[in-house]
Amino acid sequence: WKAIQSDVIMDVGQSLNPAVDLGQVEGAFVQGMGMYTSEELLWGDGTKKTSFIKPGHLHCNDPHKYIVPGASDVPLDFRVTLWRGSDNPVAIHSSKAVGEPPTFLSASVYFAIKEAVYAAVAKENGGRSCGFLPFGSPATVEKIRLAVPDQIVKICAQ
Repeated sequence: WKAIQSDVIMDVGQSLNPAVDLGQVEGAFVQGMGMYTSEELLWGDGTKKTSFIKPGHLHCNDPHKYIVPGASDVPLDFRVTLWRGSDNPVAIHSSKAVGEPPTFLSASVYFAIKEAVYAAVAKENGGRSCGFLPFGSPATVEKIRLAVPDQIVKICAQ
């Protein structure tokens, strides 16, 4: 998958340093994209799916198994704007927090992937909606691939 365009408007009140705030919003958004698309916690539970993981242990507990978003993951057209005219009268210079809130805005990427999966499944079903399709976060490449039952997936499922 590739995020083609993302438009973000963030309310930071009266920005103390717009360049820093823009960087914070951009970084948090991309970090959130990673959270919603690749940060899957795999725990050993003794089932066939996780038989390679010792029961009770976390598989993705080191940098070799933790996928961090890179420069190529940034949306091709990434527009970030700081909302103006929303002062915070009880804070220093009417500023507002800018740290983690933009992380949750990147849920839009997860929902766009989920809608694309629904559309692909409907296309495979001759244009008919499949109704409810369980597709939880994170939207990993593996989950996307397995959710759309094309010929290869059907052969492997047998």
